[in-house]
Amino acid sequence: MSPQLQQRAFDAIVIGAGQAGPALAGRLSAAGRTVAIVERKFLGGTCVNTGCMPTKALVASARTAHVARRAADYGVVLQGPVAVDMAKVAARAHAVTLNARNGLEAWIGGMKGVELIRGQARFTGPHEIEVNGERLTAPQIFVNVGGRAVVPDFPGVHDVSWLNNTSILELDVLPEHLVVVGGSYIGLEFAQMYRRFGAKVTVVEKGPRLIGREDEEVSDAVRDILEGEGITVRTGAECISFKPHPDGVEVGVDCKSGDPTVVGSHVLLAVGRRPNTDDLGLDAAGVAVDARGYIAVDDQLRTSAEGVWALGDCNGKGAFTHTSWNDYEIVAANLLDNDPRRVSDRIETYALFIDPPLGRCGMTEAAARAAGHNVRVGKRPMSRVGRAVEKGETQGFMKVVVDAKTDAILGAAILGVEGDEAIHAILDTMAAKQPYTTLMRTVHIHPTVAELIPTVLGELK
Repeated sequence: MSPQLQQRAFDAIVIGAGQAGPALAGRLSAAGRTVAIVERKFLGGTCVNTGCMPTKALVASARTAHVARRAADYGVVLQGPVAVDMAKVAARAHAVTLNARNGLEAWIGGMKGVELIRGQARFTGPHEIEVNGERLTAPQIFVNVGGRAVVPDFPGVHDVSWLNNTSILELDVLPEHLVVVGGSYIGLEFAQMYRRFGAKVTVVEKGPRLIGREDEEVSDAVRDILEGEGITVRTGAECISFKPHPDGVEVGVDCKSGDPTVVGSHVLLAVGRRPNTDDLGLDAAGVAVDARGYIAVDDQLRTSAEGVWALGDCNGKGAFTHTSWNDYEIVAANLLDNDPRRVSDRIETYALFIDPPLGRCGMTEAAARAAGHNVRVGKRPMSRVGRAVEKGETQGFMKVVVDAKTDAILGAAILGVEGDEAIHAILDTMAAKQPYTTLMRTVHIHPTVAELIPTVLGELK
């Protein structure tokens, strides 16, 4: 490094202003530390800018259109067909992002001793980084750089135009035919929302079924929901390829049945994520990464370099806003509260935000059996849940997996109306290390979706 560079010292440096970064800076600031937050693009990271907030705003608009089209089912009469103004839909989602981003800027600006520096950070030593031609040093550095969409090396992918989860948010027109490559969480959410906006939609998945990490019955039910809304699903697509077509893009599928190609006006690539670690100069700091580029961390999120931690999507310990936030809580607890919290203490939990949503926690039945558990399973279709019947939304089911020997709840799936909320009753029981009988004997409010969980637990087989 050139000795002419200006050097400034801080007590801590946070690289990346995603979910974990500002909160950690605030805790460090409150403890009297000076902190530099370095962000090369937008405050808020994936969640605020290209993830949870804008996409769930789009999901809300899509659901409104869907419910409006079903108005007659509820005895409500609308005048004329339901129309969607995509420019207004996109503007609403963008406004949600801007409001959150501006709120973060005000929050950080009010932190005493915290300086926001915009630019690309790169390690030049164990306790120093370079940004904007300036050297910053600190005894503690926290890497919170997130991830981005993968662009697989499919044949012809560089010969055509395609969208990812970021660029599709800039669309303010309705695609005539959206081909979604990737039948997992991000792809399915966009597939359903654009179908509800009025586009023709095809989902192309290389694997034998959608969302392959879930139990097969969950995958099948999700497929039924999407196909019921007119989405074409092509699984077993072993030979995905692309080439230009007068009407957009021709996508090679080569499934065992159906047409070998599908032509779309737009293509969304939704086939995975990768960490933003390749341009950080981690070698200079002695920070080890795995074969996929994720920063290796221990149970308290310390890296292989003394005084360097990694939080959020870049550490491979979770790819969700809630896991990033929990990373912040773990680091802050260990550093500032003398509270030895660990990553391994948390229970895996997440949701698929199609409509109806899938709420998940713990192990699937297949994973529990593979791990050697003798299991008992409780299951009930949403068509036997009073709240779902009353709302006219009876798709899906709830399922709980229990260890037959210890009575511990191992995991659960609730695919159905309000499943993303009801799942927390099960998650909290697991976190409290209580047997399923504790939850089974708890009186829940009627009429709710969660009230049927004790009933399901009383019917374990």
